[in-house]
Amino acid sequence: MKIICIGRNYQGHIEEMRQNKPGEPLFFMKPETALIRGGLPFFLPDHSNEIHYETELVLRISRHGKHIQKRFAHRYYDAVAVGIDFTARDIQRESIKKGDPWEKSKAFDGSAAVSSFIPVSDIENPDDIGFHLLKNGDKVQSGHSSEMIFNFDDVISHVSKYVTLKLGDLIYTGTPEGVGPVVQDDILDLYLEGRKMLTVRIK
Repeated sequence: MKIICIGRNYQGHIEEMRQNKPGEPLFFMKPETALIRGGLPFFLPDHSNEIHYETELVLRISRHGKHIQKRFAHRYYDAVAVGIDFTARDIQRESIKKGDPWEKSKAFDGSAAVSSFIPVSDIENPDDIGFHLLKNGDKVQSGHSSEMIFNFDDVISHVSKYVTLKLGDLIYTGTPEGVGPVVQDDILDLYLEGRKMLTVRIK
């Protein structure tokens, strides 16, 4: 199982990060050891002093595929969750400045929280899925899948040109504006379509 993450997929996040809109889906990968399941806490790593949350819709791949045409892409995922792409922002910033790879800012152990999954067939409007994040009870991020620059089908078709998708792979589809830091004892509550799906405690 692999974790594929899409960057710069919401205009608001692009603007808050002072970046440019991409011409195609941008993706990077996290190892399986990044995954946090079952409501386990997130432990602040020793190698960073500035960890940020990035709330995202997560697709679960339901069949093998390579070079998937966009018109068939909807057949390759069967469920949606909400998750957090934890980012060591200080390390990412320094790596970008130096022109170095920045996997250590994104792919470290425990950097990918994910809720339980909801079948796509159970979602009233799969083209406009709403999600949001509460940090210590305050709403800090919210978005809808309809706001994505590249929708689910765009992402699956593009990524599959380069990487074979396999049953059980996860795709984090990008974060809206409102990303920010976490500190010890913060509580993050993730919602999908108004339903509380996951609580992540920061340790």
